[in-house]
Amino acid sequence: MFFFRIFFLFLLLLPSMLMAQSNPDGREMKHHRKALQYYNASAFEEALKELDKALRINPSNIESLLLSGDIHSLRGDVLTAIESYNKAVATDESFFPPALYILANLQFNSGLYRDCLPNYKKYLTYAKVKPIEQTRALKNIELAEFRIYATENPVPFEPVNLGSDVNGEGYEFVNYISADGERLYFTRRTPKGARKDEDFFIASKLNDTIWGSVKELGHPINTPGDEGAMCLSPDGQFLFYAACNRPDSYGSCDLYASRKTGDGWSEPQNLGPAVNTSFWESQPSFSPDGRTLYFVSNRPGGWGGSDIWIARLNDNGTWTKPENAGQVINTPEAERGPFIHPDGQTLYFSSKGHPGMGEGDIFMSRLNITGEWSKPANLGYPVNTAADEVTMVVDIQGRFAYISSAIDGGFGLTDIYRFSLPETAKPLAVTYMKGVVSDSISNAKLAADFVLTDLETGNEIARSRSNAANGEFLVCIPTDRMYALTVEKRGYLFYSAHFAIEGEAGIEKPHLRNILLKPVMKDEITILRNVFFETDSSRLLPVSRIELDKLFDFLKVNPQITIEISGHTDNSGSIPYNLELSKMRAESVYNYLAGKGISKSRLTFKGYGATKPVADNNTPEGKAANRRTEFRIISLTVPDN
Repeated sequence: MFFFRIFFLFLLLLPSMLMAQSNPDGREMKHHRKALQYYNASAFEEALKELDKALRINPSNIESLLLSGDIHSLRGDVLTAIESYNKAVATDESFFPPALYILANLQFNSGLYRDCLPNYKKYLTYAKVKPIEQTRALKNIELAEFRIYATENPVPFEPVNLGSDVNGEGYEFVNYISADGERLYFTRRTPKGARKDEDFFIASKLNDTIWGSVKELGHPINTPGDEGAMCLSPDGQFLFYAACNRPDSYGSCDLYASRKTGDGWSEPQNLGPAVNTSFWESQPSFSPDGRTLYFVSNRPGGWGGSDIWIARLNDNGTWTKPENAGQVINTPEAERGPFIHPDGQTLYFSSKGHPGMGEGDIFMSRLNITGEWSKPANLGYPVNTAADEVTMVVDIQGRFAYISSAIDGGFGLTDIYRFSLPETAKPLAVTYMKGVVSDSISNAKLAADFVLTDLETGNEIARSRSNAANGEFLVCIPTDRMYALTVEKRGYLFYSAHFAIEGEAGIEKPHLRNILLKPVMKDEITILRNVFFETDSSRLLPVSRIELDKLFDFLKVNPQITIEISGHTDNSGSIPYNLELSKMRAESVYNYLAGKGISKSRLTFKGYGATKPVADNNTPEGKAANRRTEFRIISLTVPDN
């Protein structure tokens, strides 16, 4: 530590240092030498008494002031140490320039940020500054300037404790808030004998501010061992968490996953060697696209002690090799607690390396359309404090954040609080659609696959699967976009729809949609709701490829099916015109499928014009519904080629 450097300096240079002062008093030198002897013997109380005598004789004795600062630092009396160093450098800062650095460090660590800045900056003007000290000084200058600004420009922060049903006498760490805002998942650590046990719990929302009905997540997730750092997929169908020192572990702590089975969970499975290593993996967060997993690891190849990494799920259920989130997010220190919001673009995480208020602060970064992360933004003071902020989650609408904090007045060592998120820290607006998937004939509940696609970009936004036991599904939907929704299950015709969610109004109420899937049967008809044409033309718009590729896949896995593609119009225009236009549009779909490899013997096409309306042509909505493309199953046998 820095006071020992002063100590050794005194041993080596004491005679010349004392001579450097003009006409030193003999008594002054005597008391200082005795103080130094006591100091060497770690008799600090006696040393301070001698220094007090020396300084009464000469209050400007730099050597005695520096030694007094050292001793008070060692004794933990930092403010008195700062006073001594201040007097020393005020007497002659060039006498021993490192004293400026020592003083600045003491001031910085005491939160005296305005005081430390000039001392760091003066010290950096000297020629013989050690590189490690220069690096630390520059970093602390950046931190001090940030903390001055943050404390003088606080963000709104009125945390509300979730109450004694949720928060106990130990530690509660928030893990996840369900998309509908009705369930809160958290980890509770309570002392049990000589060890601490961690398990997962669920709290239910009783009203706008009160949470209760807390229950354990239970078997097979909770075990006699420790489980921690849990997250759910936004649709609530998958659970990821970390567990340590298990028989099937690859390292100290590994990531595991479980699938929702009715009201319970499947037996957890280790994510395997693509994700887990012989090092430490923890703190997962799963993106709404149903493919992307964010997590923290101290594996080699990162930028610091622990980094945020990203793995993606392949179509065959395997994981890609994880990629580091990059130097914009990760620093040479520790990044922890990633939470990817259901908007799929806003990442909240804790960092010890980015400029912050304390040991660890919560930051926000957003992924742009080119796949690059924005510069992380500190959520501000007093959301972030001198303490270590690690875990925070944000509800789907971006209105409230839930944070684990040791704020005074809580029920335990760390409690969970809710607060209104500052405007600058809010994610993109998101709502959700939920419902039940059933067989259209038997009403049996079905496990079906959902894909939500942005019609403008063609990018897959979300992927989900309805619950096998009850058919329930939930899909998160960012606002201000036009979407194509496809629902499919083997043995059934796929279901498609398109819709737009606009602005804040779109997040006020969830979209409820129960979906009936038709079994594959002769004469069943499916409307291709996401096939679009140029106005008064049979030219397919590029966005139609999303739906047509689904139809291609359906035909590829069902080679026994032959279909008729039919075109339909509203009643605008003449009968001959509508018949011709609808036929040409049906033919465009026919040509697309044949061009991708579907045998023409399995395809026919026909235009029906306005002869088969499905809605009233007297309204704009009815006309839009009547302008459509369909396919009908005309045969369920493999045709002869």
